[in-house]
Amino acid sequence: MTELPPQPPRSSRRRFLRRLGAAVGALGGAALAPALAAPPGHKPACPWPAWQAFKQQFLSEGGRVVDPGSERKQTFSEGQAYALFFALVAGDRPTFERILQWTENNLADGDLTARLPAWLWGRRDDDSWGVLDNNPASDADLWIAYALGEAGRLWQERRYVALSSLIAARVLREETADIPGLGLTLLPGPRGFQPTPRRWRLNPSYVPLQLMAWFASRSGAPAWQALEASSRRMILEASPRGFTPDWILFEAGQGFLPDLDGPDKADGAYNAIRVYLWAGTLAPDAPGRRQLLDQLTPMADYVARHGHPPERVDSRTGQGDKAGPPGFSAALLPFLQAVDARQALQEQQQRLEARPLRPDAYYEQALALFALGWMQGRYRYARDGSLLLPAPEAGRSPCA
Repeated sequence: MTELPPQPPRSSRRRFLRRLGAAVGALGGAALAPALAAPPGHKPACPWPAWQAFKQQFLSEGGRVVDPGSERKQTFSEGQAYALFFALVAGDRPTFERILQWTENNLADGDLTARLPAWLWGRRDDDSWGVLDNNPASDADLWIAYALGEAGRLWQERRYVALSSLIAARVLREETADIPGLGLTLLPGPRGFQPTPRRWRLNPSYVPLQLMAWFASRSGAPAWQALEASSRRMILEASPRGFTPDWILFEAGQGFLPDLDGPDKADGAYNAIRVYLWAGTLAPDAPGRRQLLDQLTPMADYVARHGHPPERVDSRTGQGDKAGPPGFSAALLPFLQAVDARQALQEQQQRLEARPLRPDAYYEQALALFALGWMQGRYRYARDGSLLLPAPEAGRSPCA
């Protein structure tokens, strides 16, 4: 296996410096001011053993998050993005930098200021290694920009803030569409998500509302405010019975429609489970939080009745199939706590103890890091989406 070295090429660094001046205005001109107002650098309040285990199991020395269960030992841009977030929460700046450099060198052809990262990398048919599909994935791009922006604030690193601004501006240019009847909306990627001239395929799990609020608050730009509004509407209207599908169609003149021709046939499964995770971790005073939780409460009722989340559920009827994997139970913990489903919460915690996560299940382990890290109080989101991290109080450790 060949991975490019972590150090970015000189041409990339030169291009970055040329673009640095433009970056200040890329998020509407307001990105740098709040980012540099933070107190000096973030250090971890206490060790995070689960992050150390994740690194040991899935992270290569060069900074690549590997899915060991996939035939081609694939890397997804979402995995790189999530790992950046986890490293930030853990205060693990050296690992953050390694992940960022591998992502830039291998998924963005050496320059994240010039292009969005490809979503899929791995072993090719000829046994060489490289990009397998160069279409970006907008959820990964948002998480990368968010992690960089908050790292810049917490670690007072202007380079991260500038790069965050450039990526966010490129998302606006390349991964959105002004959809009649819905407004400016995040597409899952630049290509392949408009099957007909009046129909778009969308993914509700790609728009965590805390991230959309963060971009809107940091920039003050009408475009991000419009994206926040369409994202909220997407989740609510895609889930009329409280079960979110992996994919949903929007057709001009008709509104949201079940994606019966898509790979998941209107089911909610491995994509949609994240909608409940993101909803559960919203700040208590986040705008629209109560409405969103009320809309999604049927999932909590399902878990309470059956003792487990479904692996797949028909979003039109609420009919589920077999039990979802332990990672789904982990992902639902913040949501079950947020809707005060105490018995279901306790049962899912017991299920995780009785049936631990598979050690080689990259996606489940990532879901669990998000969920259990939040349950343990290792991070929170503010109303505007800013990352809140624990700090030692006088005479007391937050690890107690």
